[in-house]
Amino acid sequence: MSRVAASDLGRAAYCPRQLYYARQSDDRGPPADVRARRELAFRYPELRDATRADLADRPLAVPPEEYRENLDALAAGDRWDRLVDPAVRDATLTGQDCRGVAHKLLAGDANEPPIPVLVSGGVPPPEGVWEPHSVRAVALAKALAWEREREVPRALVEYPAVGVVRRVRLTTRKKARYRELLRTVRSLDGPPPRLDDDAKCESCEYRADCGVRTRSLRSLLGR
Repeated sequence: MSRVAASDLGRAAYCPRQLYYARQSDDRGPPADVRARRELAFRYPELRDATRADLADRPLAVPPEEYRENLDALAAGDRWDRLVDPAVRDATLTGQDCRGVAHKLLAGDANEPPIPVLVSGGVPPPEGVWEPHSVRAVALAKALAWEREREVPRALVEYPAVGVVRRVRLTTRKKARYRELLRTVRSLDGPPPRLDDDAKCESCEYRADCGVRTRSLRSLLGR
């Protein structure tokens, strides 16, 4: 079977119908604001020393004081040096079933395998990571394991607009969800049923193509 893009798995986790419309679009790259936030992940030492005014001009998702505190906490961890100086940047990984780009690849050693990092332009939930990010992280870890012929039991999801990094373990449940979404993506040959989820539909860039009516639109129409 053909390999599936890790980003397609993430879209399918969010909404399979969104993935269908994204595939019809010529431009599937991240928007400019997401690229700007991702770039922060490669400027942490500079940002730790930046003034409040300088931080206020950056595309942060939290106040400058909170951002600096988050970076200080990150710097106290044992992965700081590898996060600010990854072994590889934008590493294309190709596995048995999936391919994708790890925005950072942290060096490993004889005892610890390399760690793939997905850099998100968004903000994290209170705990853990969002499911679309989780399944993409699992896909990258499995692709890296296939390439290196060794187990990769974890990946990281980095939220540089907040200065937070979260760990994703490849649990049995997460791997099962990954396989389920692989089947969903591979079988997608027409628009799936619409979701009944105003929170997702309201922010979807394909809602006009989809034809979904969110609660706010139904209120305007008196329905």
